[in-house]
Amino acid sequence: MSLFLFIPLCLVSIILGWLFRWIYAKFKLTSIEQKAVRLSQEAIKEAETKSKELIIETKDRLLREQQEQEREARERRGELQRTEQRLLKKEENLERKQAELDLQKGELEDKEKEADEREAQIATQEAYWASELERVAKMSSQEAKQQIIEALQNEAKRDAQVIINKIEQEAQLRADKIARDIIITSIQRLATEVSSDVTVTTVSLPGDEMKGRIIGREGRNIRTLETLTGVDVIIDDTPEAVVISCFDPVRKEIARVALERLVQDGRIHPARIEEVVIKATKEMEQVIMEEGEKVIFDLGIHNISQEMIRALGRLHFRTSYGQNVLAHSKEVATLAGMIAGEVGADRDIARRGGLLHDIGKGIESDGDANHAELGADLAKRLGEDPRVINAILSHHNDIEPSCVESVIVQIADAISAARPGARRETLDNYIKRLESLEGIAESFEGVEKAYAIQAGRELRILVNNDSVSDEGAKEIAKDIAGRIEAELRYPGRIKVTIIREMRVVEYAR
Repeated sequence: MSLFLFIPLCLVSIILGWLFRWIYAKFKLTSIEQKAVRLSQEAIKEAETKSKELIIETKDRLLREQQEQEREARERRGELQRTEQRLLKKEENLERKQAELDLQKGELEDKEKEADEREAQIATQEAYWASELERVAKMSSQEAKQQIIEALQNEAKRDAQVIINKIEQEAQLRADKIARDIIITSIQRLATEVSSDVTVTTVSLPGDEMKGRIIGREGRNIRTLETLTGVDVIIDDTPEAVVISCFDPVRKEIARVALERLVQDGRIHPARIEEVVIKATKEMEQVIMEEGEKVIFDLGIHNISQEMIRALGRLHFRTSYGQNVLAHSKEVATLAGMIAGEVGADRDIARRGGLLHDIGKGIESDGDANHAELGADLAKRLGEDPRVINAILSHHNDIEPSCVESVIVQIADAISAARPGARRETLDNYIKRLESLEGIAESFEGVEKAYAIQAGRELRILVNNDSVSDEGAKEIAKDIAGRIEAELRYPGRIKVTIIREMRVVEYAR
């Protein structure tokens, strides 16, 4: 094939190819457009369907909401109708009650009118009867009212006095019982020995020939002993015994010790007597301090001066009705501490006051002051507590107790002195002393009865209320005290108490 044929064939093939492609592309484009149109139509139809469904659903929802609102509206209308009915019923009830109240008010007004009329009638009748009563009783209503008031007042006073007396009696009984319990408990807790009889200070001799040696040539030995010791040596017919007498118990004890040593030694002459007496005096001072320190150690009392300890130690050699004064003071201190603990008082003050209450008996003094005053002066000078000083002064009622501890010391002192076996006295002398006290008191005009109590420490006298006045009772008490001082011998002090009373007796029938 020639070249000239091939070229036109190639051109024809290219044209034909291009034509075919153009026809195919056009056909393809037409198919796509048709599909797009179809899809568009389907989308439109689907959108219309969904919009219709949405419209239908919205209409249904609106319908349901409308129905729900209509139902709620019907329910509210029903509730409002029911509320309205209840309100109507309440209104009817209120109107009915108002009508009833109006009716009752009218009735009350009628009754008030009747009551006013009745009250006026009663007032008229009261005025009439009051005038009649005044006419019959011959007194005014004010006078009658005053009498009634006075009668009621008197009756109320009597009733109140009865109640007060009952309360006082019950309180007294209760206080007495509590006091007895406290005292009994304190006594039971305290164990003390029973005191022995009053002893006479005597010195035993090996033989009667020793009496002559004690007297010495022209009595020089006995005079030396009596001068150095301040005692009286009594040599009588008592076989193999010499009696030593002295008011001061310490001097008496020094003389006894010195004489016993002289008798034992056998050398009796003035120089030897002086030597033995000086030695016995020093030993006695040591014993006195030891006894004083022992008692304060046993009681647990502190801050006691040496002068006070010495006075306490001297009490060891003094007795009162056979009772050792130091043992008595120790017993009083123990009892006072126990009682103070039971009643809530100051134990230390009570114990200290009990120990020192008789301290004046251990003080050497030439004055006429009693042992309570001497002890109080010593305690005041040594700076003791004012309550302790008051306890010392008031334990025999020289002054009034100013604190409960002083009263406790009084009680403990009475218990210690009055307990069985504490003090002993010859029965004949005791009875004679009490009879003498009562006889002196009963010898005065106007005295009905006299009683010696507390072992003769107090004399209580009942005088006639009609024949003896208050001033006369004071004069009788002073005269009786003077007679007792002049005619009797007694230890300590005796309290004279005059009782002048007026008794009023009434009987309830």
